[in-house]
Amino acid sequence: MNWHSLAEHVLNGHELTHQECIDFLQADSKETLSQIDAAYMIRHHYYGNDVKLNMLINTKSGLCPENCRYCSQSSESSAPIEKYKMMTKEEIVKGAQRAAKLGAGTFCIVASGRGPSRHELAIVKEAAREIKETLPLKLCGCLGILADNQAEELKEAGIDRYNHNINTSAEFHENIVSSHTFDDRVGTVEKVKQAGISPCSGIIIGMGESTENIISMLHTLRSLNADSIPINFLHAIEGTAFENKTPMTPIWCLRIVALARFILPTKEIRIAGGRELNLRSLQPMALYAANSIFLGDYLTTSGQESEKDLKMIEDLGFTVEKDAFARSAEDLQELHN
Repeated sequence: MNWHSLAEHVLNGHELTHQECIDFLQADSKETLSQIDAAYMIRHHYYGNDVKLNMLINTKSGLCPENCRYCSQSSESSAPIEKYKMMTKEEIVKGAQRAAKLGAGTFCIVASGRGPSRHELAIVKEAAREIKETLPLKLCGCLGILADNQAEELKEAGIDRYNHNINTSAEFHENIVSSHTFDDRVGTVEKVKQAGISPCSGIIIGMGESTENIISMLHTLRSLNADSIPINFLHAIEGTAFENKTPMTPIWCLRIVALARFILPTKEIRIAGGRELNLRSLQPMALYAANSIFLGDYLTTSGQESEKDLKMIEDLGFTVEKDAFARSAEDLQELHN
């Protein structure tokens, strides 16, 4: 298949067929470089060479009742992680100040648990208001499954975006977690959309999913119309149910990121957790398809040093996007037309 011709069709409004997705993932490994280059055509059309920087803070670690098999904070995990209750407003604001100093455009406030308590929500809202008043940051919340009216409260406090990953496909969900349903996850994404918050939802690859599962999850994200798509690569942590899963090959990871760009051409695609372990020396190549990264550490695992990430962007000849939401959905649609 001519991947560049397929990219041109996507830029003209074509949506990949199921067979085209299969062909993309099952192509010979020698096709990968061509696929990445074709994905770059699409990425460059909508985002140029800009890279959006995100930084997160784990405001509450462990103590989670959910049984997600990949997660070191799970109720069934014995991973030796630090566990603590909700940070104070002051600690969250301090984290935001560090993110702004490093050049991040979006600061993500993350907390473990099924969903936020009233006390936890109040702290996040107070922190969000102060950050908005003092720092040039967009704010993303990631607090789990939201109850009625909580999305509206976060919107009022200044939360611009809310992350709730689908993680995997509907068909594979029962292999990952049983303490909540796939529909619970989709429902929270719909709630934040209804509240006028930009939806962020992504996936984890490397948990034993099939090619069909990968295609299914990417199509679900397209159906949800998520604005931001973090692609996480399983980091098998000792003490979790998936501790013995081996890292994927960088080529396979690159191919999935490239396919995500073909299926979700206008969306922010972020290479996220586990990229250092799975993409290894090929991390820079992923940014020819993706247009966003996390700086610094993740929830309970260490990331690449921020200085190395910034150097990687510079070495690619790319630039850091200064305004996190500089291009609205309307702007991108105008480019599409």
